[in-house]
Amino acid sequence: MPAVIRIWTDRMAAGVLDRDRRPGEREGLRMGTDFVYEPGVEASRAVSVTMPVRLASWNTAYGVAPIFEMNLPEGALRERLRMAFAKATGTFDELDLLSIVGRSQLGRVRFTAIDSGLEEEMPFQSVDEILSGRRGGELYRYLIEKFAVHSGISGVQPKFLVRDEGKFSQGFDGKRALSPSFRGATHIVKFWDPGEFPELAANEYFCLKVAERCGLNVPPHRLTEDARALVMERFDLRADGGYRGFEDFCVLNGRRTSDKYRGSYETAVMKRFHQFARSESLVEESLELFMLIALNCGIRNGDAHLKNFGIVYDEVEGDAHLAPVYDLVTTTVYLPQDRMALTMDGSNQWPSAKELIRFGEGRSVGTRATFLKLFERIGDAMSDTAREVEVYVRDRPEFAEIGRGMIREWETGRRDSLSL
Repeated sequence: MPAVIRIWTDRMAAGVLDRDRRPGEREGLRMGTDFVYEPGVEASRAVSVTMPVRLASWNTAYGVAPIFEMNLPEGALRERLRMAFAKATGTFDELDLLSIVGRSQLGRVRFTAIDSGLEEEMPFQSVDEILSGRRGGELYRYLIEKFAVHSGISGVQPKFLVRDEGKFSQGFDGKRALSPSFRGATHIVKFWDPGEFPELAANEYFCLKVAERCGLNVPPHRLTEDARALVMERFDLRADGGYRGFEDFCVLNGRRTSDKYRGSYETAVMKRFHQFARSESLVEESLELFMLIALNCGIRNGDAHLKNFGIVYDEVEGDAHLAPVYDLVTTTVYLPQDRMALTMDGSNQWPSAKELIRFGEGRSVGTRATFLKLFERIGDAMSDTAREVEVYVRDRPEFAEIGRGMIREWETGRRDSLSL
């Protein structure tokens, strides 16, 4: 594996990343890294809104900077890659992982060996074949063998970046048109361990439907016919085949992935959003972020941590907007005692409507009357989607326990957190 990695932004070289080999470092210890921008690189090529171009290096005492760690696979996918490549490296740290999955990432940052170009040759895969469930229970094994080295995307549960070869290459709704020369991934395929979290794909599908009905920006997505996986279009693609910048709130808070459950919705989310978001619609997007937090309380999603919120932008020095909604699930149907991922007013207990209003007013997001209208919108979306869940249960009885459990949890959330 290469000792030095070249980092690219917007398909142009931006700088180099190397291990920090300080004197006295014992063999086998995980070490820090140094990143330095290329001489004369323009400010528009900065790797992150948190790491502007400068002459001095950016040093990380342990591991890699949050923007470089942001998309590193976790859980089963990371272990698969470790098993496949550790013999060649002797160790398996973040730089080794970046050298494997670095050419295919969410967002605009890419990684290669110091002497390599940036060619991105993602294998073709029919999304239609995935959706139809033609490979049945072998789909996960097939995708991990074919796409593991191309999947620079975080998450404890396995996720794969795939490049559609069929009619959906223009998007599920036919509205996206990519350049014929595009060679990157077009979709995200999300799997879960059915033994640990049964029916989680359908769980997320219906939670995303609630968000859609609320008017939040949700990427086009579909549930596979056998409900084993959820397929979602990438939200960072541009029509010219380039990529929008994307940074999650671990990056914006300067925290490692392991710290994604550390912080409050007041400071680590809302305050940080106001610090880094830039647009004429900041007031409206602040309300959308508040609604997303309230929605997570209503559907009882205890996994709304720092990596499940983000910003997107076309230029690192330009406007930055709230990222589309992703990773929404009702966790309490599996973990009855689950609580919020972050704190609000110093507590991770599910808040009441009064406490949510106090949170929103304290961050100057809106007024009580505005929040009450948002609660009604969320509640209506939950009720409409609950009826859709009931219909789905009749067609797919194996979803009955989880589906009806979700409805019960939503009723609790509507009553206790939205006062509906």
